[in-house]
Amino acid sequence: MWYIAGTLPDKDMGLCEAAAQAPAHVRGGMLHLADGKSIPVQRGTAALAATALLTCETLGYEPPRLLLAGDTGSGAGSRTLYAWLTEHVESLAPSGLTFHYLFPDVDWHNRVLMAIQAMPSAPLLVADAGFMYVAKMSGYADAYDLFTPDLGEMAFLADEKAPHPFYTRGFLLAEEEDIPALLTRAQTHGNCPANLIIKGRADHIVCDGRLTATVEEPSEPAMECIGGTGDLVTGLVTALLAGNVPLCKASLAAARFARLLARHCAPDPGTQVAQLLEQLPQVLHRHAEEVLKAD
Repeated sequence: MWYIAGTLPDKDMGLCEAAAQAPAHVRGGMLHLADGKSIPVQRGTAALAATALLTCETLGYEPPRLLLAGDTGSGAGSRTLYAWLTEHVESLAPSGLTFHYLFPDVDWHNRVLMAIQAMPSAPLLVADAGFMYVAKMSGYADAYDLFTPDLGEMAFLADEKAPHPFYTRGFLLAEEEDIPALLTRAQTHGNCPANLIIKGRADHIVCDGRLTATVEEPSEPAMECIGGTGDLVTGLVTALLAGNVPLCKASLAAARFARLLARHCAPDPGTQVAQLLEQLPQVLHRHAEEVLKAD
C-alpha cells in the first residue's frame, strides 16, 4: 500500500486517521475523505492526492491512502502527524510514502525517518515541497528515493549553507541552463537523492544520479502560472509508483503525462488545477499505452 502524507490549510481539521484506513475519492473538484469531510482541490497536498487517486482509478492501480492533518502554519498539526507516523509507520508497512508539506521540524523528521529505516522492508520515499526542505535541513536528503523540486527549490538543495529556502544565496537567480551545475553541487554535498524530477519550462529527469532526459514538449506556457501544477506532477509519479512502474520510467512518464494534459486542456493563466484534473482520465486513457511503453 502506498501512502501520501501532508497537511491541509484548515485550522479546524485535526488528524484524519480514517483516511489512512479507507480510500478517498475525487468528484466535482472536491477530495472526499473516508470520514465524510470534503476538501476543495486547489493546490498543495489536496492537488497531489487528487491527481494520484484519479490516476490510479483510471489505470486500475490500488489507490494510495492519505495521512492528513490540518495546519495553518503553527506547526501543531504537522507535529501531530509526525508523532502519529513515528508510532504507526511500521504497522502500516507501506510499499511507499510520498511526503508533501509538513512544517519543517528537523527533530520530528529524523524520528520519522529512523522509524522508517528500522522497518524490515524499507519503503520507497518521495518528497515534494516542504518535506524536501526539512529532509535537506536534516542532512538526510540522500536517504530518499525521489525529490520533485522546481528550479528555485533545486537552487536551495544546491546551497549547502542555506538552512531554509529564505536564505538561499545567489543560486536562487539560476536559470534552467544552470541545472547541471546545481545538480552536481547538490549531489556533492549529499543534499538530494539519486532521482529527481526538476520541474520547469522544461522538465529534467535525473535517474540514478545522471541527467537522463529533458521533456520540453508539448509546451503550454500558461501552466507555469497555475498553482498546483507541480503538485500534479508529483501526484502522477506517486500513482505510477503505486502501480509498480519502475522509478525512472515513472518519473519520465509523469512529466510526459502532465504536458499531454496541458496540451489537451489548452489552459490560460486563470485555469484552476481542478479544471485540469477533470480531463486527466481522458488523457490517460488516450495516451497511457504509448507513454508507458516508451523507452
